[in-house]
Amino acid sequence: MSILQYREALNQAMREEMLRDDRVFLLGEEVGAYNGAYKVSRGLLNEFGPERVLDTPIAELGFTGLAVGAAMAGLRPIVEVMTFNFSILAVDQVVNSAAKMLYMSGGQFGIPMVFRGPGGSAHQLAAQHSQALEAWYCHVPGLKVVMPSTPADAKGLLKSAIRDDNPVVFIESEVLYGLKGEVPEGEYTVPIGVAEIKRPGNDVTIIAHSKMVHVAMEAAKDLEAEGLDAEVIDPRTLRPLDAETLVNSVKKTNRAVIVEEGWPFCGVGAQMVDIIQEQAFDYLDAPILRVTGTDVPTPYNKSLEHLAFPDKQRVVEAVRRATYRN
Repeated sequence: MSILQYREALNQAMREEMLRDDRVFLLGEEVGAYNGAYKVSRGLLNEFGPERVLDTPIAELGFTGLAVGAAMAGLRPIVEVMTFNFSILAVDQVVNSAAKMLYMSGGQFGIPMVFRGPGGSAHQLAAQHSQALEAWYCHVPGLKVVMPSTPADAKGLLKSAIRDDNPVVFIESEVLYGLKGEVPEGEYTVPIGVAEIKRPGNDVTIIAHSKMVHVAMEAAKDLEAEGLDAEVIDPRTLRPLDAETLVNSVKKTNRAVIVEEGWPFCGVGAQMVDIIQEQAFDYLDAPILRVTGTDVPTPYNKSLEHLAFPDKQRVVEAVRRATYRN
């Protein structure tokens, strides 16, 4: 095991896959000479050269379309968007080309492409640069959506995404890039579509993804002091979703709290509620509760921003309600 930052684990995954398969290449804004806006691509230009690490103009729709064409021609592009807030500009290519091409071509053209970059809230980046957009992409057939919460998962899932023959939307957390953790060295993959129980427990199931996993773990620690044993599950992949792991946990604990920083209406958590209601309704001893971002554009003001997203205390209070401890 090595101790790596989240960004270093992603870098290691790309480097290993570029060494393994010369069809893999990286393109995006400032990925080359600047080593990436968040230094995820550090050193890759020097090692692989400008034909495999391409600095692009500020034109998300254009270079994403280029990547779709490259994938149709047999290459395996990794597209980095500087932030998923900017991915909105490339949605047409991701949704109407990448996601649908295999179906529309009758199976003739797969799109082995990874569309990756930082997403979610950051620190005082305000309404246009601090959004959780994963629910948008989860809605689209043909796309896989992955959101790792730890350095080990970041490496293992990115390697799996690069090897996948389908377009994968790979959303990293903007505030986790400096997070350190143990990462297996050498060949190491995490299968897409498999959740992980980050903390076993018996009294309540807390489901959270990306950086909300760490909020849920902090809440679980506080709840333990109150005599509540919380199980924390990280789906890791939002589409395809490992519904079996979520449902089996709820059947054991009989309660569920879902945590996400996205907006509440039509959020990822709403889909999870639907699945649990359909498959584990008879096991529930309390309503399923959701802790989400507030249904407003993200404020710039630091204090208001703090109120806009889930924190440890809000999760603790939700678990108390679910277990009738209020």
